[in-house]
Amino acid sequence: MPLDPQAQAFLEQLAAAGAPPLHELSVAEARQVIVTLFGTPGDPEPVGAVAERTIPGAAGEMPTRIYTPYGAGPFPVLVYLHGGGWVIGNLEAYDATCRALTNAAGCIVIAMEYRLAPEHQFPAAPEDCYAATCWVAANAVAIGGDPRRIAVGGDSAGGNLTAVAAQMARDRSGPALVSQLLVYPVTNYGYDTASYRENADGYLLTRDAMVWFWNHYLRSAADGDNPLASPLRANDLRGLPPAMVLTAEFDPLRDEGEAYARRLQEAGVSVTLKRYAGMIHGFFSLGAVLDQGKQAMADAAAGLRTIFAT
Repeated sequence: MPLDPQAQAFLEQLAAAGAPPLHELSVAEARQVIVTLFGTPGDPEPVGAVAERTIPGAAGEMPTRIYTPYGAGPFPVLVYLHGGGWVIGNLEAYDATCRALTNAAGCIVIAMEYRLAPEHQFPAAPEDCYAATCWVAANAVAIGGDPRRIAVGGDSAGGNLTAVAAQMARDRSGPALVSQLLVYPVTNYGYDTASYRENADGYLLTRDAMVWFWNHYLRSAADGDNPLASPLRANDLRGLPPAMVLTAEFDPLRDEGEAYARRLQEAGVSVTLKRYAGMIHGFFSLGAVLDQGKQAMADAAAGLRTIFAT
């Protein structure tokens, strides 16, 4: 399929703005870029309630935002782990995404600012995300949630952390999760897939940017072999929660996300996999300008609603 016309127009608008490539920016500059790119445009989508608090991470308190839908609980809960290559991304950058998921899936969405690299390298982020998931399970009732219906989800590096948190929950005796939502996830430390070759440059996320992210995140290349960094390299994927895996055609990460979906299926895990033709990395959070971003949000929410209802 050709590049989606709306995605093409979006990329042309970015190019016309003359912003330097992400991998040429400082970490501080890159962190501002993602807020500008994904942050809430105009008035935020209203939800039932938004609460700011802190919850314990693996090494200290994490700023956290709890989005509650309209209506009467207890509600199912989605722990949402933001993207940004383990280096950038925060609550503001993903506010619009979390609000949309809250309303569309009819669930509480909990987002937190896990520790970022390079200040806190691997495995700080996985340990924080697992700690957050444990906190949510232990405190679900107190926040109006149903402890029997907890899912974890995320996009890009957040999809990586979602897959890792699901593996950690299985291997560390809980908490029980009903689903994992993996939106164009990073699943392997490497750049040798066909989608990396085909989409190395020109489609928002580039190969050079991924090298930049990985180099900030890992303490050494040897960390890339660890399944907590590369969940695709886990020896055994049996016993993991049902997965929804969403990928984009023009995305360097396409093939590794789909490879993870296949390995889950081979391990007996229920998987829904959808590739969005003509789409670029990041489209899930760009529903304001990309119709397929809206569609992917609706698809993810429908999948969550179905699982939460069983």
